[in-house]
Amino acid sequence: MEAISTTYKPAYTLKQLVLYFLKLGYAGFGGPVALVGYMHRDLVEERKWISEEEYKDGLALAQLAPGPLAAQLGIYIGYVHYRIWGATLCGLAFVLPSFLMVVAIGIAYKLFGGLPWMQAIFYGVGAAVVGIISISSYKLTEKSISKFTAKAFAEKWMLWLFFLLAAAITIATQQEEILLFIAAGLLYMFVKAPPGWFKKPAVVNVVLIAGLGLGDVENNTLVKIALFFAKAGAFVFGSGLAIVPFLHGGVVTDYHWLNEHEFIDAVAVAMITPGPVVITVGFIGYLVAGFAGATVAALATFLPCYLFTILPAPYFHKYGKHPSIKAFVDGITAAVIGALAGSVIVIAVRTIKDLPTAIIALATIVILLKTKKVKEPAIILVAALIGIALKWLFA
Repeated sequence: MEAISTTYKPAYTLKQLVLYFLKLGYAGFGGPVALVGYMHRDLVEERKWISEEEYKDGLALAQLAPGPLAAQLGIYIGYVHYRIWGATLCGLAFVLPSFLMVVAIGIAYKLFGGLPWMQAIFYGVGAAVVGIISISSYKLTEKSISKFTAKAFAEKWMLWLFFLLAAAITIATQQEEILLFIAAGLLYMFVKAPPGWFKKPAVVNVVLIAGLGLGDVENNTLVKIALFFAKAGAFVFGSGLAIVPFLHGGVVTDYHWLNEHEFIDAVAVAMITPGPVVITVGFIGYLVAGFAGATVAALATFLPCYLFTILPAPYFHKYGKHPSIKAFVDGITAAVIGALAGSVIVIAVRTIKDLPTAIIALATIVILLKTKKVKEPAIILVAALIGIALKWLFA
């Protein structure tokens, strides 16, 4: 199989990479911020399968194009050395475990008429997730922009300005702003490495075709599910949580597929299961139309992000070494990571509601900072048990 990288031959097989994403799909907790952090730690820092520049290109492309951030980055990483097969198999391996989990929970939900025990679990797990994504955001910021020192701030002041601006806007609006990312990339490019000519990035043209062919064609429920979730995958930018307001408008308000309580349970399912947060679409699809609904919803959501990743990928690889493009990517990356850091604050405000949850989040941060022996799934399990115990004691 032909590799697209000319810098070095892959230090891993496609099977090894697919198995990694399969494991990340069933054991990677914490949502998009944590998942992109795990990929950097595991594939760039520890195993050195992917270079720092390849990772940054993937992160920038994932944020530029609509769809779930972590899934897009995983697809791009699969594409780096193994092209279409790598992108396809890594994407499927990443999504499939959590899809099967949410369908199984959907079956239990229908059988038992609700998930009262889930609120107790999420009480502890949600707080631990805040700790996990805080550490992931910190490490990603330090690695991708600079160390947290006065000298580094002075040298990379413009990137830090983009970071802070994106974080502040994300906190204020509770959503990522794609135009800010593009503006940061263009401004940094023109300041650091102004090109002799300027051509709009190919990814923008790809994004603009998102709206073609997505109108309503008939009243069949599966067709409605396919079209609605395709729109969700094609038009929602940023982290997995960014899709929640869009889903609420369609699922609860427009189509009345779920009521408010069921929708909140669907979001909780996404947060307490590993893998991409967007996999909540599988749970929603199952409640609406059984396994067929779950499958159609998941395929419709992830297909646009798959296409928006593999179509521009060769251009990112081919032109990524150009000084102007590199500066463009650096500017976008700083804004992207700022937005991710801002999303940590947004999630924390919604999740940390009392002293016990604050203690769980703080303890998670301390444990992850002080030791590498304790892994995230173990922390999630302990947090779930603590949540159940606390709810039982104070019920």
